Amino acid sequence: MKRPRVPVTVSVPSELAVRFEKLAKTEAKNKSQLFRDMFATYEQRRQEEEFHRLQRYGVRQARKKGLVTEAEVEALVLQGR
Repeated sequence: MKRPRVPVTVSVPSELAVRFEKLAKTEAKNKSQLFRDMFATYEQRRQEEEFHRLQRYGVRQARKKGLVTEAEVEALVLQGR
């Protein structure tokens, strides 16, 4: 069953509201669709940033263990399984 839509109210400076409406018109979308698209893009960017943060952490941990190649990391991971 499809979930019903829930109205969300936000307050923004008037200039931002005008820019938002212009962008919606430019993109030929209503404001709700533009917001959903923008939110999805924001979420994706956050997930990518988290992935890169974890990747950097993994690199630091691998270096501490003296691992240089992906094959060495994979071999260590597989040892624990």
